[in-house]
Amino acid sequence: MTALSGIVVLDSSQVMAGPFCAMHMADLGGDVIKIEPPGGETTRHMPGSSGAESPGFNALNRGKRGIVLNLKTDAARDVFVRLARRADVVIENYRPGVMNAFGLDYERLSAENPRLVYASVSGYGQTGPDAGKGGFDLVAQGVAGLMSVTGPPGGPPVKCGVPVTDLGAGLFLLAGILAALYNRVRTGQGQYIDTSLLEAGLALSVWEATQYFSGGTIPEPTGSAHRMGAPYQAFRCADSYITIGAWSDRLFARLCDVLGHPEWRERAEWTTSGGRVADRAALAALIEDITATRPRQHWLDLLDAHDIPCGPINNYAEALRSPQVQARGMVQEVEHPKLGRLETLGSPLKLSATPPAVGRPAPCLGEHTTQVLREAGYTDEAIAMMREAGAVA
Repeated sequence: MTALSGIVVLDSSQVMAGPFCAMHMADLGGDVIKIEPPGGETTRHMPGSSGAESPGFNALNRGKRGIVLNLKTDAARDVFVRLARRADVVIENYRPGVMNAFGLDYERLSAENPRLVYASVSGYGQTGPDAGKGGFDLVAQGVAGLMSVTGPPGGPPVKCGVPVTDLGAGLFLLAGILAALYNRVRTGQGQYIDTSLLEAGLALSVWEATQYFSGGTIPEPTGSAHRMGAPYQAFRCADSYITIGAWSDRLFARLCDVLGHPEWRERAEWTTSGGRVADRAALAALIEDITATRPRQHWLDLLDAHDIPCGPINNYAEALRSPQVQARGMVQEVEHPKLGRLETLGSPLKLSATPPAVGRPAPCLGEHTTQVLREAGYTDEAIAMMREAGAVA
């Protein structure tokens, strides 16, 4: 038994936020049916593609069954409605109004299935003056303010290294779906969920919003440093970089001793956390003058020995092959029918009774269309007719 055993999810989303949410539901045991348009969704054709298979698509759609529906046809929309009658969750990320135009909006489908949880993720949400705009992570990062605080002080705007509004929106959507499913246990009723990339970016801006709300100061980029504590950033060593997190009074005092400067603890401007933040640049420069004299492993060993939080700044080859990551099962393998053995990220969730599992690979285009339609009650003759008409593939 898995955590979401028996839960049927129709994933009609594309690219990242919706598929990322649905993928975690598949890891948790849900029967996720990926619904794609003819020719496949956008990520199938990203760089590295082999035909209609790409690393990007496989990274976001493992564990799902895949069907192709041409929702511009009446027959395919009828199929969607029939599938929704027995589904628990629908996930979609079209621009607001598109599913309504298809006749596949929440009002229509909940009339067919009152227990349905219907989840929409878009660039700006379903309401407001910008609701009709398309949603892209880069744009959302800029609108939400994230790019204004990313990068070195005084530098140009920089996006976060990972698509944080896409991924954040997917995780918030997942939380909303699971909450709605729990509420359905109590009430028997489904509900509608609406979130966006913009709101995800803002919701993740906890320190930045706090700085603005508490004093009206507009946050600025701090490089690798933390705006609420110091020293808490990256430092150059003789051969590469490390991070040091010593922002509490206790840890700072310990760091002063390790670096051979116990007198720093008594400097008036550094006796409080607020003082160290205000004088962050000068403090960091003095620390780096010392760390730059020895290789990173020297400092990591020394800091670890004194229980001062620290770590190397790894590239992804180092991160994915590290003993800790391997021990936690964060690199898994799946067997793809066309591409062979593939490595994929594991689930970060460790549930003691119902652990998630990385099972089947991402589906080939239309791989499960016949199987899913048969389960929905369609005859082989009806499926063939729809395929001939271009409604399914």
